[in-house]
Amino acid sequence: PSSKPSSEGMPPTGGVRLAAFDGGIPSLEGFDEGAWWVQDAAASIPAKLFGDLSGKRTADLCAAPGGKTAQLILAGGAVTALDQSESRLRRLRSNLDRLGLKAETIAADLTTFEPAERFDAILLDAPCSSTGTTRRHPDVLWTKGPEDIARLAALQERLLRHALTLLQPGGTLVFSNCSLDPVEGEEVVARVLSDTDAVERVPIGAGDWPGLEAAITPLGEFRTLPTMLKMPDGIGSGLDGFYAAVLRRVA
Repeated sequence: PSSKPSSEGMPPTGGVRLAAFDGGIPSLEGFDEGAWWVQDAAASIPAKLFGDLSGKRTADLCAAPGGKTAQLILAGGAVTALDQSESRLRRLRSNLDRLGLKAETIAADLTTFEPAERFDAILLDAPCSSTGTTRRHPDVLWTKGPEDIARLAALQERLLRHALTLLQPGGTLVFSNCSLDPVEGEEVVARVLSDTDAVERVPIGAGDWPGLEAAITPLGEFRTLPTMLKMPDGIGSGLDGFYAAVLRRVA
């Protein structure tokens, strides 16, 4: 573009939000060089909950299109990116190539996936109703009903229970999705924790997330809402609705 669009940093997530600009995303400075990628502020939170991943064997399950995979790599993890769709993995590889990043990629059904070695850290950003994306996709509130949410919650629970078996004792799993409905978030995690002594919740500290303190629930989980994250005039406020919980395998 002939001039740079105005921008504002977002300390809670480390991202940068731009004002309106002319031209497409690929026309912006640094795109071709792989200096950055596009990701909603809320979607960037789950990977940040791990902190430093240096030396850790890390899995991004349901990984495509790869924004969170890139975050895990930059955090130092030796990352395996898993997705059941080979075509979606091709998009992930293309995105990582542009960014100059590398990950092992595996096309597989998570419910039957068995790695040769368990992981130290796992991100499971599970399929969901996507009702948290209503800022950008308002139609989702009309296209998803209670039966869809119940079906997806059952799938999420299956995926979460299996993903926990892929974790080393002492390892950390972050479970997340972009649904606004507790049926797909809080209730799934509560059921899993209620019938196993091998896993515990690791509370998230509100003090670690200035500007998003209101998103930390009394149990120490993340629950962002589209009305959160106020930005200065000229820069759009808000973020996707997202849920995230940190779990540790203790046995």
